Amino acid sequence: MRAPPLTLALKAYRTGLYLGEPAVAGLLAWRARNGKEDPGRIAERRGLAGRARPVGSLAWMHGASIGEALSLIGLVEGMIARGFSVLVTTGTRSAAELVGARLPAGAVHQYVPLDAPRWVERFLDHWQPDLALVAESEIWPNTIMALHARGIPLLLVNGRMSQRSFRGWERSPRTAQALLARIAVCLTQTKEDAERFARLGAPRVSVVGNLKYDAAIPPADGQQLDHLRDMIGDRPVWVAASTHPGEDELVMQVHAALRERLPRLLTIVVPRHPPRGADVAGIAAAAGLRTARRSAGGRPHPSVEVYVADTLGELGLFYRLSPLVFLGGSMVPRGGQNPIEPIRLVSAVVHGPHTHNFAQVYPALDAAGGALAVTDGAGLTAAIGTLLSDPRRVAGMAEAGQRALHPFEGAVQRTLSVLDPFIAQMKLAAMKPVA
Repeated sequence: MRAPPLTLALKAYRTGLYLGEPAVAGLLAWRARNGKEDPGRIAERRGLAGRARPVGSLAWMHGASIGEALSLIGLVEGMIARGFSVLVTTGTRSAAELVGARLPAGAVHQYVPLDAPRWVERFLDHWQPDLALVAESEIWPNTIMALHARGIPLLLVNGRMSQRSFRGWERSPRTAQALLARIAVCLTQTKEDAERFARLGAPRVSVVGNLKYDAAIPPADGQQLDHLRDMIGDRPVWVAASTHPGEDELVMQVHAALRERLPRLLTIVVPRHPPRGADVAGIAAAAGLRTARRSAGGRPHPSVEVYVADTLGELGLFYRLSPLVFLGGSMVPRGGQNPIEPIRLVSAVVHGPHTHNFAQVYPALDAAGGALAVTDGAGLTAAIGTLLSDPRRVAGMAEAGQRALHPFEGAVQRTLSVLDPFIAQMKLAAMKPVA
């Protein structure tokens, strides 16, 4: 099936970014000065490769940020097992630091180029991927158009489209169809996602589930884990993970309310963005709570009430330290954070009402008794206080949560089964004699 012609909007977008390349370069320089880009690798954002292309077949996989990129690891391993080298790109510094350290042998990391036509072409000229996989909802027009023009199959994996995004694309139906028709296959998380992509003009859509349910549990440094366990001992402890502004105050209120009944209580706060660590510590101090920051060398000594774990990539460590986790982004309207990792690490989960980013799993966890929903600070205080005094209930919740995840698993293998025909076609094409 031939893709529909490019719309005037897409042509204008491509021309605008071609002519506006100096302005985009200036934006990159500004971001580097403000710590939002890696100055040592800024050239990669302009499509200039930081290393040589591996020999042989190459799959390019892109995940914009930490969650999207980590969800691709199972596919990375699957493609390496099928004889491919894999290029993984991300768009943020935090994702580059974390994902780059977790990639298996046979995979390399680069920053993704911004969607300026010359930068995209430069990137593709160097890497020459045999196929491309983009996670979730990364729809960059110039990149899609360049891949299609070169005959490189593009697959959207772990695809999702919110109702809000769908309504936005509905206002430009011809542009949406022109782009989506240039994607070989859209593999979505849910039936609702699939219906939205199909209604916008994606010709080949399949529901395979969410790759995040198959993701490996986050690692932890064994020595650090033993050290912190020895330091915490038998103190009652809970983790407030991936907190956002507006939630840290609630966490401190919980600790202050439980302080008299549980004088040895340790609250570990892991802010969603580590640079907020000083602000979180200030909120704790303003509440009269003794605090220490991990990034400043602090440790959860017996006198510390609130331990601010403001480092990157250590959530696996703190999930292992506590059987009880409150997941942030849910008491404020941010859509919630991923509950799969703490559940896999045998923690009971408490969350607020805003969980639309994980609209499938939270209701399943709540119904199974693996998670507990609260609506406000008073509810959070009551839930944490009750669960801290009932270890058997916490253990039962953790077990129920693990059982509730089983029906959602298997997306990696279902995705690879869709990729296999593309791989077979590539091998057949390589075997054909040149005329």
